[in-house]
Formats: sequence, structure tokens, C-alpha cells
Amino acid sequence: MNELSVGALNIVSLTVSLVVLVIGLVMWFFVNRASSRSNEQIELLEELLDQQKRQNALLRRLCEANEPEVVKEEPQEIKEEDAQDDDFIRLVAER
Repeated sequence: MNELSVGALNIVSLTVSLVVLVIGLVMWFFVNRASSRSNEQIELLEELLDQQKRQNALLRRLCEANEPEVVKEEPQEIKEEDAQDDDFIRLVAER
């Protein structure tokens, strides 16, 4: 009877070891998969950042090339006086 219980104990310990090994392999698989996906996402984000930097540089060049020349404007006071004169004329009824 003593030999039978030792054999059963060996089978139980072997089974527990195999279950722990399988669980460890499954966990390793999912951790490795998540790690590789995150690495791919990081590479894609770095590529997007590089493309955005190039687009910003092109946009700056286009803006600098298309800047209109500075035109001197009339002082604001004169424009405001003209606007007030126009308002007065609009209030007078035409006959």
C-alpha cells in the first residue's frame, strides 16, 4: 500500500508540474504577442511623427513663399470718421 501511494504521489506531482508549465507557456505567448504589437504601434507612431514633421516643414515653406507684401493701411481714425459719416447719411430719408 505504501508503494501505491508513492506512485500516485509521483503522478500527481508530474501532473501539477505539466499544468504549471502549460499555464506558463500560455501566459508567455500572450505577453510576447502584446509586446510585439506594442512595438509595431510604436514604429508606426514614430513614422507618423516623422511624416508630420516633414509636412510642417513644407507648410512653413509654402506660407513663407505665399506671404503678401506688407501694405501700409490708412490710420484707423480716418476709417472710423468715414464710417460715422456713412451712418449719418443712411439715417437721412431720401426724397
